[in-house]
Amino acid sequence: MTAEQDGPEDRLRRFATIWSRAVFPVTSTSLTRPEFEERLLPLARRLSEALRARNFDAEAAGAVGAALVGTHCTDPDALARSLDCIDAYLVLYCGEDGPQEDLRTRCSRLQHAMAAGFAHALRERTLAEQEAIAQAALRAQGVVAQALHASEARFRAVFEGAAIGIGIADLEGNILEVNGALVRMFGGGEQAVRGRNVSEWTHADDAPQVWRLYEELVRGEREHYHVEKAFYRPDGTVLWTNLTVSLLRDPDGRPQYQLALMEDTTERRLLNLRLRYEATHDALTGLPNRTLFFERLEKVLAAGDGQRFGLCYLDLDGFKTINDSLGHAAGDRLLVEVADRLQSCATAPGEMVARLGGDEFVALTTGPDTHREVDELAARIMNALVAPVRIEGRELTVRGSIGIVEGPAGERSPAEVLRSADITMYRAKSAGGNRFELADPEADARAITRHGLTTALPAALERGEFFIEYQPLVHLGDGSVRGAEALVRWLHPQHGVLGPDRFIPLAEHTGLIVPLGRWVLEQSVRQVRDWRRRSGDTGPLRINVNLSPCQLTHPGLVQDTVDILERAGVTPEALCLEVTESALIGADDDLLKPLRRLAEMGVDIALDDFGTGYSNLANLRRLPVSVLKLDRSFTQSMQQFPADPVDLKIVEGIVSLAHSLDLAVTVEGVETGAQAEQLRILGCDTAQGWYYARPGPPDRLHELALVDATG
Repeated sequence: MTAEQDGPEDRLRRFATIWSRAVFPVTSTSLTRPEFEERLLPLARRLSEALRARNFDAEAAGAVGAALVGTHCTDPDALARSLDCIDAYLVLYCGEDGPQEDLRTRCSRLQHAMAAGFAHALRERTLAEQEAIAQAALRAQGVVAQALHASEARFRAVFEGAAIGIGIADLEGNILEVNGALVRMFGGGEQAVRGRNVSEWTHADDAPQVWRLYEELVRGEREHYHVEKAFYRPDGTVLWTNLTVSLLRDPDGRPQYQLALMEDTTERRLLNLRLRYEATHDALTGLPNRTLFFERLEKVLAAGDGQRFGLCYLDLDGFKTINDSLGHAAGDRLLVEVADRLQSCATAPGEMVARLGGDEFVALTTGPDTHREVDELAARIMNALVAPVRIEGRELTVRGSIGIVEGPAGERSPAEVLRSADITMYRAKSAGGNRFELADPEADARAITRHGLTTALPAALERGEFFIEYQPLVHLGDGSVRGAEALVRWLHPQHGVLGPDRFIPLAEHTGLIVPLGRWVLEQSVRQVRDWRRRSGDTGPLRINVNLSPCQLTHPGLVQDTVDILERAGVTPEALCLEVTESALIGADDDLLKPLRRLAEMGVDIALDDFGTGYSNLANLRRLPVSVLKLDRSFTQSMQQFPADPVDLKIVEGIVSLAHSLDLAVTVEGVETGAQAEQLRILGCDTAQGWYYARPGPPDRLHELALVDATG
């Protein structure tokens, strides 16, 4: 069974198993591996919930890191293995069907928070151990002040055998005693430490409160303090420590000595820095990644105080072609070269470049005049991409599309800014690419609306938000209603009634056009059955239903049509399927085969929008069509008198050709009586348009048919 087939609990258990197997070998525990897995299972569940939570919860991931320390996973390798496991498997087993890019970003942020929680818990545990040693030293402080005290041997054993560094100094800061662990931390021998003064150990990275706390302690105003402090070793390298300094008093309570306990955290700090770098930088290009970019953008947008920002969102044009033709290794080398060029474009203060993923990059600039600066930055980026990139003996031309967003800080969230830049970038790509475009709030709103409609389409079909209106097809000879065209509408909860031009292209793009088209066909066939039952021969004889190019290529088209007709008890002659001329231009036999099968059954096939596709008229002989629907552009001039003689000749020629091929001619967009009369004279068979009736509910069409039948 695959991860996709398992239930959520099974996938969670599998993730916990993989995690336990990775970490158990480096864990100091008396538990068996299955028992250790049970300890990790609730931690895995918490990570899974944080991954899919609505809002990012750093505390949850930090708590998991702290819990690892609680289960004795204190070896740095245990943390590294845990992070590797989470990076590789958390999204796979616990992400369910969420957006993968967002889940990967969330996973990286969880790793960082978990590493921070691990380090904090490990530090607290060490401090607790240090405090215990400090208390032992306080209890034995008489050993320092009274050299002949009977417990000196015991104190010396603790002092010399401790794994952490211990030093004793007087209140002037002169170092009196150091143990072997502290000498080994600093290197260079005991003489490099003993005899020095504490005040000599300043470091450029000392926090401001370090020496204030020290002064308070030697004055007797505090008993101890904990800080993270760096020291210079004799060889110039840096030693990072968790430092605890305690005040030792004499038997009368007067301050006498200071006791320092040091834990070497250099390796742990380097590990944290490495983890932080890996979590915030792209492994391929070394650029800041999405996580670090969002952190920077959040700070920039929160600044306010008259600050402005400019953002360039770059997507390479045709990168997929390079990957597919030359391989991913060549694609990776191209991305590295592009990253280097982009980095050279953003060197001014307040500028940064990041890779968001794939072939998408962003460049950010900040300052008081970003309107000019962001345009210059975009121009530098476009110029940097002009020179070809040489890979494996080939010169590759690099092109890119850039979306630019610029404005004052504090007005929009990072997600809103990036969404606007993404939309604008795709607008530049749609315009031909190799260019940059400025964000347009109105264009953003339209794109956001389109996206909202796209995501709402599946649920809308399930909730029954679609309905059909019918426009009559009228015979030009006697004015009788011969049929109707089915036109689908969407009753959107927020936007009201939407015409097909607003959502049919979206349905085609997402593939939802197939189930939607099947639903329209089924409803329309049932409707023509009802008309015939109610009116006999006086009702509409045929229903016209539009087919999209996606439906034409769907393997179930013929069988679906047959099943729908049979279930409704309607003969094939009552159905006409309309296909646009552009969909059949250059169509091969495989595409025409289902249409031929339907035509052989008795279903009429209409060639819609005829005359707009510039097709070869000779192709009509090979197409299985029985009706030409003449596009309204040929007949608009006939609304006025006299009509354009050129249009009259064109329409006359098309009608003559169609009739010679035994094809009926239907005209769309008839709006005046003069237009209808002229088309009748030219020999057109049927027409539809507002002159006869606008699209409406089925009952209104039934009434029109009855009026026509009764005279």
